Amino acid sequence: MSGHSKWHNIQMKKGKTDAIRGKIFTKIGREIAIAVREGGANPESNSKLRDVIAKAKSNNMPNDNITRSIKKASGELGNVDYEEINYEGYAPGGIAVIVETITDNRNRTASDIRHCFAKNDGSLGVTGSVGFMFDKKGVLVIERTADSDEDEMMMTVLDAGAEDMQTLDDAFEVTTDPNEFSVVREKLEAQGISFLSAEVQMIPQNTVAPADDDVLDKVQKLLEMLEDNDDVQNVWHNAELPEEEEEE
Repeated sequence: MSGHSKWHNIQMKKGKTDAIRGKIFTKIGREIAIAVREGGANPESNSKLRDVIAKAKSNNMPNDNITRSIKKASGELGNVDYEEINYEGYAPGGIAVIVETITDNRNRTASDIRHCFAKNDGSLGVTGSVGFMFDKKGVLVIERTADSDEDEMMMTVLDAGAEDMQTLDDAFEVTTDPNEFSVVREKLEAQGISFLSAEVQMIPQNTVAPADDDVLDKVQKLLEMLEDNDDVQNVWHNAELPEEEEEE
């Protein structure tokens, strides 16, 4: 997460190559597997699965891929036993990092995450070591056009149960209680509103600026290594990264 705009990071992810997009589809497929295991393969009775499907569609994942992932998760196309494991630690300069993974081999994943931190002068901590520095929130990003009425949109999202809305240059960023995320998203969808992004995120309470370019370089390399790992679903951090660095 960046200091100035969470949506900016999402834009970066969306602008990557087809190879990276394919990796995103693979990661979303794992989220679908977890959701199906916990609540079944029917989206109508599984709100977590509905949330993941909404995320998949906002990332332009084809319907065939979504359907295939659901069938695979329900055992129709073979089955892999995934589990969710989160890691917490510090990047150089006291930057707090939370790594969310979905894996079929916890030993491999633990070794990989430990290596990422060690190689970039970071340190892996115990569960809870940095989590208290973040707030879990549902985040819905709605495209802002020339015809968008900010006040009207604010009333609409608040009526749907959202906590707040931030107006950015090209989007409205709506935050919700994580437990109300599904309800708010579905109420807005029922009114014809679509999302550029829809997911539950870990929002840092405060951001930390790297002390110098050397620290900044190490922080960015650590985050990139973590993001590139196939088992990693999300990387949340409280680094205040310069905008020009993020737009590369």
